[in-house]
Amino acid sequence: MLSIKFFALNEVIWFKNRKNLKKFLSFICVSEGFSVESLHIILCSDDYLLEINKQHLQHDFYTDIITFDLSDSNDIINGELYISVDRVIDNASQLNTKKVIELHRVIFHGCLHLCGYGDKTVEEITIMRQKEDYYLDKYFS
Repeated sequence: MLSIKFFALNEVIWFKNRKNLKKFLSFICVSEGFSVESLHIILCSDDYLLEINKQHLQHDFYTDIITFDLSDSNDIINGELYISVDRVIDNASQLNTKKVIELHRVIFHGCLHLCGYGDKTVEEITIMRQKEDYYLDKYFS
């Protein structure tokens, strides 16, 4: 059963239409060869995500997203995206882009991680950015 849900631990949300976004996230996954069973997107603060980063990844630094792949199957998405709204705001400012665009970029980034894309090497980062830009263009045009 398809389930895409949003949770916010604060009041800042910049979605113009959650229903369309849910459909588009499913579209991304299907386009990449996956189906979505369950995807939870949790918007939170820097401090909340830092604690998750420390507890689960033993990293003591701020990040914009942490993706948990909970899938039991190679072609079905079950996952959670924890996104720091504070980092999204800061990233948007540094990149001179709108917060809504940066938020969607980070969400799409997390979906792409669940579809198997990495971002550790220069080559992986290049592919990830191309995919993010492709889906952002498709979503916002």
